[in-house]
Amino acid sequence: MALMPKRVKHRKSQRKRIKGNATRGNTVVLGDWGLQSLDGGYIKANVIEACRIAATQYVRGEGKLYIRIFPDKPCTSRPLETRMGKGKGEPDHWVAVVRPGTVMFELAGVSQDAAKDCFNRVAHKLPVRVRLVGRRPGT
Repeated sequence: MALMPKRVKHRKSQRKRIKGNATRGNTVVLGDWGLQSLDGGYIKANVIEACRIAATQYVRGEGKLYIRIFPDKPCTSRPLETRMGKGKGEPDHWVAVVRPGTVMFELAGVSQDAAKDCFNRVAHKLPVRVRLVGRRPGT
C-alpha cells in the first residue's frame, strides 16, 4: 500500500520551485549508513515503496532500514484527452519533496559493502542522483 497522509489541511497544493540545499534531515542519525540525494526533485509514494521492498529483500533481517522521507504533497492530474480549462485536476498521487542533501534512507547493522550493494539496488529506482554517506564519528 502506498504511503499517504491520513488527513491534510488542503486537498490540492501548488508546485513550488525546489530552492537551496536541505538544512534539516541532511545527516545520518538513525542508522550507520545513509543514502543522500544530490539533486532536488519529487519522489512518488510508489517509488518509496519499491525502494523499501528492494532494500528489505537485500538485508533479509540482518539489518534495519529507516525511511526518512514521507510523501505529504498531493500532485494533481487531468484525465487524458481532456480539453483545456475547467480548473485544476483531481489529486492523482502523493510525492515527497527532496532537496539536495536530504538523507532519504538509512541502514543499521550492516557492513559498508552490504550497505553499498543494498543502496545500489535502491538508487536504480530513484529519479534523483544519490550517494552513500556514513555516520559522522562522535555524533
